[in-house]
Amino acid sequence: MGQKTRKAKQRRQGFEPPRVELDLTEMPAILERAKGVMAEEDHEKIKAAMTTLEVIAQELRDRTASLERLRYLLFGSKKTEKTSRVLGERPPPHEAGKKKPDAKTKAPGHGRNGAAAYTGAERVKVPHPSLKPGDDCPDCKGHVYLQTEPSTLVRITGMAPLAATRYERERLRCNLCGDVFTAPSPLGVGEEKYDETAISMVGLLKYGTGLPFSRIEKLQEGMGIPLPAATQWELVRDGATLLAPAHHELIREAAQGDVLYNDDTSMKVLKLTREQRAEALADEETERTGVFTSGIVATREGRRIALFFTGVKHAGENIKDVLAQRAATLPAPIQMCDAGSSNTAGEPDTIIAHCIAHGRRKFVELVESFPAECRQVLETLRDVYKNDALARTNDLSPAERLLFHQTESAPLMMGLETWMKAQLADHKVEPNSRLGDAIRYMLKHWSELTLFLREPGAPLDNNLCERALKRAILHRKNSLFYQTLGGAHVGDVFMSLIHSAELNAVQPFDYLTALLRHHQEVEDAPAAWMPWNYAASIARLGEGRPSPPGPGP
Repeated sequence: MGQKTRKAKQRRQGFEPPRVELDLTEMPAILERAKGVMAEEDHEKIKAAMTTLEVIAQELRDRTASLERLRYLLFGSKKTEKTSRVLGERPPPHEAGKKKPDAKTKAPGHGRNGAAAYTGAERVKVPHPSLKPGDDCPDCKGHVYLQTEPSTLVRITGMAPLAATRYERERLRCNLCGDVFTAPSPLGVGEEKYDETAISMVGLLKYGTGLPFSRIEKLQEGMGIPLPAATQWELVRDGATLLAPAHHELIREAAQGDVLYNDDTSMKVLKLTREQRAEALADEETERTGVFTSGIVATREGRRIALFFTGVKHAGENIKDVLAQRAATLPAPIQMCDAGSSNTAGEPDTIIAHCIAHGRRKFVELVESFPAECRQVLETLRDVYKNDALARTNDLSPAERLLFHQTESAPLMMGLETWMKAQLADHKVEPNSRLGDAIRYMLKHWSELTLFLREPGAPLDNNLCERALKRAILHRKNSLFYQTLGGAHVGDVFMSLIHSAELNAVQPFDYLTALLRHHQEVEDAPAAWMPWNYAASIARLGEGRPSPPGPGP
């Protein structure tokens, strides 16, 4: 009898396993005693599992946890929270008769990139072997001429992320005096073992794509070009020192932003002393035990800057430190965040806007329990988001966008506010129920949630910062922790520069390499080496685009 069949039979017969009384408060001590007999990674996994069990037990004790809420706690949000998916809507009548494309039949060119997408590829011009412009046509009496667009063939080859070249310099020894004469290194090679592209590649792999040093070491070993994890750390540590002027300038530029998005995610730093915590929180009376990575995204004049700060400070305190560098002549910026108190803990001089998506998600979690009420909220917000998308499509200025929302979205939001107040005032919804909590959250923060109806440029949600924080979350998922605060700072520097480059449609590898190769020029004039203008600085120096690493030997 199979195990699943045996368990099903036991359930039918009313079999119950022995009951064990478990006090969750005893679990930290049990885990601490077991720490010495198991691997550190196994200990962290068991600790995370017990934390999850404690959260679920608390939810069940509250007796308000729906199945959808428990699914969210265990597995995170759905792949999509699109209103039509959440409400289970059918396609409109005019689309109902349309035949859906076969899932197995891909659209032409699906999953393929055109030759223009390979901007980092080496270009090789291939002349025709027997014809040149002006020659007679082999098929008729005409003449051939050169086409503007060549026929393009892309050939992709495998190689190690970090390639190596062995220069075997010839040595000659005099048989009389014994002097040895060694051939000089090729021009431009230098004596350093690792060049700037090696630092850029390790930084990009580690902090851009989330690969731990140990995995990079294993990959390089398999390619016959060993690169120990300790060496990788030395490369990025020294590289972060050279990148510091650009990072500081990035912070200064972000401080001048019109809109600043911010949020926190948890992080772990193994060697964080009590003295370091006290130094970071000089004005804090109570000891704080958490460690966080704060994400801040600033926007101004179409430019976007991403900053990351890891330590014991919350996002609100970090954004206050950033705004200390703001020009006194500029007006207060808009600060977009969720309604958590830690996001404004530093009490910065900003105009607070709260994230509609956070309030909306509370109703998404309750659709199964309160379908009619949640539909009212979700459909209203869907129309508001459609208006915002239309404003982006038409490339409206902040002032034009504000006027458009005041005309089209203000009546929708006013009607939603009236409806929610009526639900509580007429006792249609129990105020202490989970639906009542969701409604009271929206009403409590209504002024901040509707700032986009009063301030030009105010966003609807904090999704820009949420997407940026995925980079830190990816690092936490793969590497689990930082060893020290110094290591966390190195990660913050690389993540800030990498993601800022991506937000401005710049290749991060090229940008990091340029900063490292011209670190002295960057130190002298960092404002000329930001993602949006560094290419012009390279052009002034008479150089082209940084060359990608060549193939291995």
